[in-house]
Amino acid sequence: MARVIVDVMLKPEILDPQGEAIASASARLGFPAITSVRQGKRFEVEIDGPASETVLTEVREMAQTLLANPVIEDFELRVE
Repeated sequence: MARVIVDVMLKPEILDPQGEAIASASARLGFPAITSVRQGKRFEVEIDGPASETVLTEVREMAQTLLANPVIEDFELRVE
């Protein structure tokens, strides 16, 4: 059994109001070194068997159609 991690983040040119709110609150909460935050999503996809290239292609297709909005988000896969 393998686990594929899919990290989904807003594209750099897309405004991130949640990240901006977190960064703004950080200084008030005692974290003055924090200057910027980007908020995203993490998905853990468990696979039956090894993470072959065929399976990774399937997870990539799932990420493009189900997990991420490709218009405003990028994603990365990694195998754990």
